[in-house]
Amino acid sequence: MIRSIYLLASLGALLFFGCRKEYEAPVPYSFADQAGSGKFTPSTRRAIEGVYRVTDGNGDFGDQVALKWTYTHVGTDTTHYLSIFTGTDAGYFNLEINTQADSLAMAGYWRKLVNTKTGITRLAVQVRHSGALKPFTGNNLVEGDTLVVNGVYGNQEAAPTQKLTLTYNRPLNPRPFAIMAHRSGGRTSDLLPASENSVEIIKLASRLGATGIEIDVRYTKDGVPILYHDNTLNLRLIRKNGLAGPIEDYTYQQLNTLIRLVNGEKIPTLEEALETVVNNTSLNFVWLDTKYIGSMDRVQAIQQKYRQLAILAKRDLRIVIGLPTTDAVDQYNALKNKENTPILCELDTSITRGLGARIWAPRWTLGPQTDEVKAMQAEGRTVFVWTLDEPEFIREFIAENTFDGILSNYSPVVAYYHYVDQ
Repeated sequence: MIRSIYLLASLGALLFFGCRKEYEAPVPYSFADQAGSGKFTPSTRRAIEGVYRVTDGNGDFGDQVALKWTYTHVGTDTTHYLSIFTGTDAGYFNLEINTQADSLAMAGYWRKLVNTKTGITRLAVQVRHSGALKPFTGNNLVEGDTLVVNGVYGNQEAAPTQKLTLTYNRPLNPRPFAIMAHRSGGRTSDLLPASENSVEIIKLASRLGATGIEIDVRYTKDGVPILYHDNTLNLRLIRKNGLAGPIEDYTYQQLNTLIRLVNGEKIPTLEEALETVVNNTSLNFVWLDTKYIGSMDRVQAIQQKYRQLAILAKRDLRIVIGLPTTDAVDQYNALKNKENTPILCELDTSITRGLGARIWAPRWTLGPQTDEVKAMQAEGRTVFVWTLDEPEFIREFIAENTFDGILSNYSPVVAYYHYVDQ
C-alpha cells in the first residue's frame, strides 16, 4: 500500500513539474564574479551562515530560510557566493558579495523553480545590539547580539523596492548529508541559467544547494564519453540545427562543431566535466550514471584518472560509477581489473551485496524501506535515494533521518529541508 502511495505521489509530481508550457525566466542580475572576499572574512562568513526568521518578505519566501556560503575556483582565485534557500515554491537566492564596499553588502537575484518568478535582491548584514541596528563589521558580536540580514527585493528586472528582513535564529543542521543535483545541477526544463549536463551548470550546482552531482554519460560514434541525458538529439536539450536521431550516430567532432545546448553551451566530454569539478568547485561527490551502450573501460579509466587528480589536489571527492540496470552490471563484471573502481548500485540489496558495492541507491517511489536501509548501513554501506522532487516527501525523508542523501532535480528544496531540520 505504501509503495502505491509513493508511486501516485511521484506521478503527481511529474504532472505538476513536468507538464508546463514553454516559458522563460532570464536572470535579472549581471554577476561581476569578483574574486576575493573583501570584508567577508572566513570567521564572518561562518557567523552569517544559519537559519533565519523571515519577517518582511515572508509572504513570498516563507517564515524561515537557510543561508549557506559556497565558492568557485579559477586558478588561485576564489569567488564567494551566498545562497539562501526558502521553503516556498522551490525558491532560492543567488548572491555575490561586493568586495569593494565599506559594509557587508551583497546583491544578486531570487528565483522560484516551480514558476517563472524572479527578481533582483540587494542585502546588507547588520547586528541588533541593545535593540538598535548597526553595521556588522565581522568581529563586533557580543553576548545578546543578533545578526540581521536586510534590504530589498523586486520582481523581474524592476528596481527592488520591497523590504526583506532576515533575523538569525540558530545554526544550520550539522548532520552530514549528501545533497545531489540531478543532470549535473538541474534540468533545462526548469529554466535555470545554464543547460543540464553542461560545464556551466556544474559550476552553478553548489550555489543551488548541491554538495554532489549526478551526470549522464554516453558515448559518441567514435567512442568519446560525453554528458547528455536523452538518447536522441531533440529540441528539449539542444538548439534547432536540423540534426536528429541517436547521439551515438555522431562523432565528437560533429557534436562539438554543430550542436549547442539550449543555453548555447557545447556538449562537454566526461573529462571536461570532471576537470571542472576538481579544479573549479567545492562539490564532493560525482555519480556517473551509466547511459551508454558498450564497454565500461573508457569510463573506468577516466574515473581513475580524476580520482587521482583529486587526491593530488587534496580534494575530498568521491567519483563513483552508477549501475542502474543489469546490462550495466554486466559491463562492470566484464572489466578486467576492478581495483580503484568505486560503484553505486541502484538494483536490489542482494545484487548490491553480491557486487560488493559500498553505495546502494533505491528509487524513492519504493518508500522509506527503513529496515533495508538500516541493514545496509549496518554493513558499512551508504544509502542514497533518487530522484525525489516532491517537497513534502523530501521533508519527510529528511526528518526520518534514515537515508544518507537525496538525488533531486530540486537541490534547493533538499538543501532547505536539510539545513532547517532539528
